[in-house]
Amino acid sequence: MDNLIEKLYEHFCTIASSTITTDSRNCPKNSIFFALKGESFDGNLYAEKAIENGCSLAIIDNKSCQKDERYWLVDNVLQTLQDLASYHRIAMGIPVIGITGTNGKTTTKELLAAVLSKKYNVLYTQGNLNNHIGVPLTLLNIRNEHQLAIIEMGANHPGEIKTLVHIAAPNAGLITNVGKAHLEGFGDFNGVINTKSELYDFLRETGGEVFLNLDNEILTEKAFGIERYGYGLNDKNGIVNGEIVDNSPYLSLSFSKLGETKTYIAQSNLIGKYNAENIMAAVCVGIVMGVEPQAICDAISNYMPQNNRSQFTKTEKNDLIIDAYNANPTSMKASIENFASLNLPAKMLILGDMRELGADSETEHQKIIDLLNEKDLLNVFLVGECFAKTQHSFASFSNVEELSKYIKKRPISGQTILIKGSNGIKLNSIIPLL
Repeated sequence: MDNLIEKLYEHFCTIASSTITTDSRNCPKNSIFFALKGESFDGNLYAEKAIENGCSLAIIDNKSCQKDERYWLVDNVLQTLQDLASYHRIAMGIPVIGITGTNGKTTTKELLAAVLSKKYNVLYTQGNLNNHIGVPLTLLNIRNEHQLAIIEMGANHPGEIKTLVHIAAPNAGLITNVGKAHLEGFGDFNGVINTKSELYDFLRETGGEVFLNLDNEILTEKAFGIERYGYGLNDKNGIVNGEIVDNSPYLSLSFSKLGETKTYIAQSNLIGKYNAENIMAAVCVGIVMGVEPQAICDAISNYMPQNNRSQFTKTEKNDLIIDAYNANPTSMKASIENFASLNLPAKMLILGDMRELGADSETEHQKIIDLLNEKDLLNVFLVGECFAKTQHSFASFSNVEELSKYIKKRPISGQTILIKGSNGIKLNSIIPLL
């Protein structure tokens, strides 16, 4: 296998011009096609088309699809992709920062990239390509001009972070937080904690470093035996300490280095106090990596959230706080509590089901209902079958199509609306109606 990877890597660096594709419809000249398989497709069946469309090699694991010497037969295409990525990462030798966590990892990754780009040429995970395919594809994009890489890693089952860290081999790591998400796959909350902590396990074994939110007791406990750079809003023993300055609705915070009196103001375009720890993570990494504090502030102020993550949008009819990319009990609770604390007129909430909670689903959805009642939030639309099973007095819709029909008949205006739910509920589709 090592000899195969070496030969493949030589081809990757020379003939293929470091270009990989997994889509037979998108084949740059001389690129290498990896015939990945999924539940409903088999890339082996498209290998011939990939060669026809310009690929110089097709990596396959189905012998019946091997036509000539341009088709390289391996035991497992995915494993070969991961092995090639690992080989390339080691060959390039640049520092790698690994990021995982239940909530905020994509926002934190993008904030880190914005901050570190003030001083370095940074490669970072695009979008949410953070799984067993996305991580190797990202690593294979490292070029000679890159000075460091930021690799986001996601998981919904035990052992997934362990797999990803052995591919990415990070020198440093950051876990944003741990919360109740993907419980169906993890089994319980301890499963979430242990899986995310697989990043710490790798760094402990390899002598790496960790950027640590000292306000998070679980992470502080799990980060034993690793060199740490701490940050916090409450715990003031980190190398940088912060304080929320404003949250109406955009989040602004001040920070200072340990032992220094000079403070800096980071004004963001993010909504929600829960984003303060994400900003502080970026500040901490920036300080450790030698980025000037004012440059850090500039990077944060210029970062614009996208893809329905903590966005504030004014339409002709309403003001929208859009956080509809993902949802779990931890993030849903944080969003509602933040929304309740804002001094905004005519508050309304449109909440979608939280997915992949398994046996805890009914209990966790009821807790959200109880929180709405506790915060005296009365103007609420619920979307999805899970919320429909709870005890509540709010307007309820079985799906987003049903809600859309309702809004078209009864247009909503003059409201400040929080839109929060799992991506699968597709709440983003109602935004044009609001």
